[in-house]
Amino acid sequence: MSNTYIPENYKPLLDEYDTQRAIAYIKHTFQDEFASALHLKRVSAPLFVTEDSGLNDNLNGYERPVSFDVPAVGTDAQVVHSLAKWKRLALKRYNFTVGGGLYTDMNAIRRDEDLDNIHSIYVDQWDWEKIITPECRTLDYLKLIVRAIVNAICSTNERLQVRYPQLHTKLSREVAFITSQELEDLYPELTGSQREKAFVREHPTACIMQIGGKLRSGKPHDGRAPDYDDWNLNCDIFFWDPVLDRALEISSMGIRVDAESLAHQLRESGCEDRRELPFHKMLLNHELPLTIGGGIGQSRLCMLMMGCAHIGEVQASVWDRQTVEACEAAGIRLL
Repeated sequence: MSNTYIPENYKPLLDEYDTQRAIAYIKHTFQDEFASALHLKRVSAPLFVTEDSGLNDNLNGYERPVSFDVPAVGTDAQVVHSLAKWKRLALKRYNFTVGGGLYTDMNAIRRDEDLDNIHSIYVDQWDWEKIITPECRTLDYLKLIVRAIVNAICSTNERLQVRYPQLHTKLSREVAFITSQELEDLYPELTGSQREKAFVREHPTACIMQIGGKLRSGKPHDGRAPDYDDWNLNCDIFFWDPVLDRALEISSMGIRVDAESLAHQLRESGCEDRRELPFHKMLLNHELPLTIGGGIGQSRLCMLMMGCAHIGEVQASVWDRQTVEACEAAGIRLL
């Protein structure tokens, strides 16, 4: 059974060629706006890492990475889930200093992803990381960076609509901040995703903070790996998507763990065996810089700004037969 939602009377706003041109324009324009706002430099990044490096993102802990042997190297490699850990190591290796940072095009395969309008097994995002001081490890600094990202997104959207007046997505620069505990207190009878939808419907640009630790209900708002974001200093950025009538997560980001918060979160999640991995040893020994970072979905940003109903309209991936047939019947063009 397909999980595809077909909006009533949906029709693409751009033809095939203009769709491709608009995708290129969004990606080029946003990364310039974004890099300038956060003082980031572009670097190249790996598609895969060795299994024993500890650099792959474990996501929620149950997703299986795509693995393969590399006979010439004599070890196994994994296609990345994200570059959350790799970026922090890269900042040290490339001798970045406080206030500077990097961004890169991150391409990943998440084989266990449930497919629907906004989820694909192919993930493309801008991964970024920036060196900070101990004094910046606060929610106020997190909010400052969130506002800078939102402003870059809104500026890109405005420039896009000058070039393509037929596009009319409205995005607000005013960000509503709320913690996951405040969200649970506000909607105690709803699930995490239902709370997000209810809140973002009322606040079309929203930032939900402090995700990963258990709430007073005994459950976390959502899953978070214990070894990159500090669960007290992270967040997700959402925009309201009127085409899909839902909250659309555009970015997951946060101030990264220091040695103390890493040790605590590894204990809380029962993952203390990771302390012996090379990356984790460096972090626990205070050998890596303090950072803030995250990922911004490229395809999701494109579909939001272009008013698309399915992520397959802006990226080439693979889909089940029911999804392909449902999209064909509704006039949704899958790349």
